[in-house]
Amino acid sequence: MIRTLWARIAGALLLAGAAGPGLAAEPEFKPGACVGDYAGVPYKVDCGTMVVDEARGDPKSRRITFPVAIVRALEPKGLPPVVYFHGGPGGDAVEGVPTRLKRPAAKEFIAVDQDWIFFDHRGTGLASPSMNCPGTALTDAGPPSEKDADGIIACLKAFKAQGVDLTRYNAVEVAHDVQDMRKALKLDKIDLYGGSYGTRVQAAVQTHAPQGVRAVVQDSPWPPEAAWTVGGPEMVASSLYVVMAKCEAIAECASRYPDLKARLQATAAKFMAAPQSIGGKTYSADDLGGYLMDASYFAARVLPQQLSKIIAGDMSPVDEFMASRDYYAEGQFMTHLCKEEIPFEKRSGIMAGAKGDPVAELMVAPMERIHDICAAVDWGEISPIEQQPVKTTIPTLFLAAEIDPGCPPELTEAAARGYAGSQVVIVTNATHGVGGASPCTRKMIRNYFVDPSQPVDRSCLPAKDTPMAFVY
Repeated sequence: MIRTLWARIAGALLLAGAAGPGLAAEPEFKPGACVGDYAGVPYKVDCGTMVVDEARGDPKSRRITFPVAIVRALEPKGLPPVVYFHGGPGGDAVEGVPTRLKRPAAKEFIAVDQDWIFFDHRGTGLASPSMNCPGTALTDAGPPSEKDADGIIACLKAFKAQGVDLTRYNAVEVAHDVQDMRKALKLDKIDLYGGSYGTRVQAAVQTHAPQGVRAVVQDSPWPPEAAWTVGGPEMVASSLYVVMAKCEAIAECASRYPDLKARLQATAAKFMAAPQSIGGKTYSADDLGGYLMDASYFAARVLPQQLSKIIAGDMSPVDEFMASRDYYAEGQFMTHLCKEEIPFEKRSGIMAGAKGDPVAELMVAPMERIHDICAAVDWGEISPIEQQPVKTTIPTLFLAAEIDPGCPPELTEAAARGYAGSQVVIVTNATHGVGGASPCTRKMIRNYFVDPSQPVDRSCLPAKDTPMAFVY
């Protein structure tokens, strides 16, 4: 669902006066129609909207909303419902629920014997306000141009000028929204499942609002103590080099794509020196770097083939990526990072760590722009606890991919030390988002929620030395 920035701001203003004078309004769940095409969905789904204070506990606060879709269990067994946390920040979940449920794999672990609750985090998706910034592009590496960065700054300032409190759209606030939702739906216990940046929000729940949480699954975890930009370019380059090493270890892949690492570094150096005109189009270092980060997230099996094309001057893989760089609500992405990530990092450290590796250097400029955006807006008081490792006794299963430029497995292994009794599973040859990617991990998730006290069955996982199956 695409709406203009001004329509979203207008929707937020309509909610501004909903709280009664002198009294902080109670959170409320309002049943309503589901969004999307549910024809053929084999589940009963109840939908509605949560209405909460933007500034929780402030009697003068505007009221804001976020959508909820409750997928009822096919064969309920009295287990707590699973609350699903989408990635991003700036991603969404509710509008895509019917598509997700129509996939055959869904029946293996989603709402089999316990309800699953999907919601859009405040400030994104179908929430109101939803802080999308039309006309701008943004990837995990950051804004791909100065124009995009300036557009996002103007967008954030426009929201702020209309009364939106930008300091209230972050993991801590979403964590409390989860508790408001739990109470409004009259749930005694809940389980949590999240992927990517959704795990960062889960961590906030476990730190700030853990009431009623029975068990947690974190898929491709991003822990609070991790640094988004400082070290980020090296994480991307390292992930790419893992894929190339796996290619080099297979005779056919190595013969098709020889010296891939050296050739990619030479190509990256050319882009770092100056924009490249290829096939009548001009490509920047930001364009190539953004593609490399995105591709190593999800396209490792075709990466050697695609990189070989790019090195030879066929930029079609980059063209395809550039056409789809509007997958986040840019404003909400920044309200999270500028409040809970970037204040703990130094802009100068980005190039300091990447310097000398042209592949890593491709990601430096867009990550520096993230800092520039954060510096342009006042984010209020910054709490050091948002950069501290989580300490919890809530049973937690970590699922990490061996190949992940944004959430590498070493971050998971370090973070898990603060989770008493946690279990860590690292899946060989897998990429970002391993939870629903195979029958093995889907079964693992379902069985873990049935009884989180038991060790998960790892016998179905590929061995550590399993060769990667590349697509040629």
